[in-house]
Amino acid sequence: MSATGTRCSEKVLELISGGASYAGGRWLPGGDGSFDVIDPSTEEVLVTLPRAASAEVDIAVTAARRAFDDGPWPRMTPRERSQALQRLVDTLTEHSDEFSELGALDVGTPITLSRGLHAGAPIAFLQWFADAAARGPRGSFEHSLGQNHVIASTTSSLFYEPVGVVAAIAAYNFPLLITAFKVGGALAAGCTVVLMPSARAPLAGIAFMRAVEEAGIPEGVVNLVVGETEAGVALSQHPGVDMVSFTGSVDVGRHVMTQAATGLKKVVLELGGKSPNIFLPGADIEAGVAPSVLRFTRNTGQGCGATTRTLVPREDLDRFVAAASSFVDTLKVGDPLDEKTDLGPLIAGDHRDRVAGYVERAIAAGGEIVAGGGDPLQERGFFINPAIISGVGPTAEICQEELFGPIGVVLPYDTVEEAVVIANNTRFGLNANVWGKGADAMKVARQLKSGTVTINGGGADRPDAPWGGYGHSGIGYDRGEEGFREFFQVKHIQWPI
Repeated sequence: MSATGTRCSEKVLELISGGASYAGGRWLPGGDGSFDVIDPSTEEVLVTLPRAASAEVDIAVTAARRAFDDGPWPRMTPRERSQALQRLVDTLTEHSDEFSELGALDVGTPITLSRGLHAGAPIAFLQWFADAAARGPRGSFEHSLGQNHVIASTTSSLFYEPVGVVAAIAAYNFPLLITAFKVGGALAAGCTVVLMPSARAPLAGIAFMRAVEEAGIPEGVVNLVVGETEAGVALSQHPGVDMVSFTGSVDVGRHVMTQAATGLKKVVLELGGKSPNIFLPGADIEAGVAPSVLRFTRNTGQGCGATTRTLVPREDLDRFVAAASSFVDTLKVGDPLDEKTDLGPLIAGDHRDRVAGYVERAIAAGGEIVAGGGDPLQERGFFINPAIISGVGPTAEICQEELFGPIGVVLPYDTVEEAVVIANNTRFGLNANVWGKGADAMKVARQLKSGTVTINGGGADRPDAPWGGYGHSGIGYDRGEEGFREFFQVKHIQWPI
């Protein structure tokens, strides 16, 4: 492994240098060739990493299997696991500045946003799981069902036991946050883990592994493979893995599900979204514009919960467009290390071209950019300007496909019933927002096919709340009690009385 990124601080270089994949308490020496990690702001090489392949995956899974079957972690008391996770929380907190910097360099997130998205929020989520490790799912690792006299007089208890070895496969957009609730939930349950970060943004995963070392987590409990497609397939199919928890695109999620099916593994998939943002009649358009725009431009739109389809009453369309255009013009696109930057680059050149292609096809089909747009000023880097498109129908490609970029559409409607139909006209159902008076907004929220609905902007992410969705948005849950319970097998024991 070689680190060449001139923009990296010495502390970050120290945190990511010395190895990539990790198994059984040691850094693995190499892999199947190497690949470059690119700074999306400058297109320069940050680091060159050895590429893990099937052999490294087998070493990592074998270490996790041994640690689960014979090691101390599943046999510790809940309080002991909680204390170990607390040490990991404390270690991540000590390195929060480095993780903030990594978010800016590796993902391209503006540093002012990265401090929360790539450091503060992951630490808060991991803290929740550290606490949950002591109390167990819904407050206990054992629940009595009490007596039953329907056929015979019996009594029963339910025991929650760790599912086993978990393959935690993370997306590039929020690498440490996704790691925190996948690895955190698995460890709190007593499982062991093989973590595979995205090859597009693997550095937070490497830094996390160093934090695991510093925190003194027993060897083999957390393992790391940094690779590409071959490693991902080998991990999903490996017979030593009991559960696959994946965050990423729908297309890759389908492949993961198929690969895991060969061993009938448990699968949790957190996939895409095409989320609606509804202004009800009488809602304060001007007050809602800025948070609405920020919801689909945050992290340069690279978020599965981005509310990219804004629905407004037809009579309010011009007001919304005018206010949105004025606000979008205030957003600064630029270097994510600049404290004044609002939007950084997209993750890679091919992804930028893909997002631009959606915009070009929408315009060719009769759409119009009514806010933002134009060419970015930067000569290098994978930058794209935010934009809002009007003049397209709710079934248009740009209203149905997840772009993963800072591009929104605005759609007029005539009745609230029509707005609900348009909002639900998607194969996804992950997130939504409704602007309006409390009772009216709640009524609409209950009609939306969406795993999460916020009203009037909601608030910050809650570690104790689940994240999952309808349709192609995935299977199962991350985060919260529902996400925690994914990492358990439930054993029913019954006896006569």
